[in-house]
Amino acid sequence: MDSGLRRELQGELLKNALRFGAVTLSSGRTSDYYIDCRQTTLRPRGAFLAARLLLDEVKAMPVDAVGGPTIAADPVIGALLALASLEDIPLVGFLVRKEAKGHGMQRSIEGPLEPGMRVLVFDDVATTGGSLKHAIEQVEAYRCTVAKAYVLVDRQEGARANFTRWGYPFQAVFTIDELRAART
Repeated sequence: MDSGLRRELQGELLKNALRFGAVTLSSGRTSDYYIDCRQTTLRPRGAFLAARLLLDEVKAMPVDAVGGPTIAADPVIGALLALASLEDIPLVGFLVRKEAKGHGMQRSIEGPLEPGMRVLVFDDVATTGGSLKHAIEQVEAYRCTVAKAYVLVDRQEGARANFTRWGYPFQAVFTIDELRAART
């Protein structure tokens, strides 16, 4: 992982994404801080940095597709595919809905994912890993193999232990402890 790009992404997350104050998380838990990575990944430099680091990971462990829960994964997956194209890397993206669409093709996965593909599943933040686990279940139901779960920030509230228990490699670019330490 490129330490300069990682350090720059850390600065962008600290400046734009980390907020303090009471909040309810998607897991239902309450917290005294919130990490809204989209405040970083929906900015040009933040999208580039997150996608560049993810592309380096993809190149180190070839996969056919990268995707994750829609909304959280959308900006990074889009940027990743653009960078992959510049390097002639034959990669496709996909997005996983919380629920299958009620109309049209009624898909729970959007994108050119095909059975048999080897995939990396991405999310911006992991607390317990529940959103990523849901995405993994949908991908596996589609008969694809999950090579790794990858997140920008691990809140260190059970995700790593859960992924170990579930049998999936898990990697975070940052932990919340790293971000808090860098903030002071």
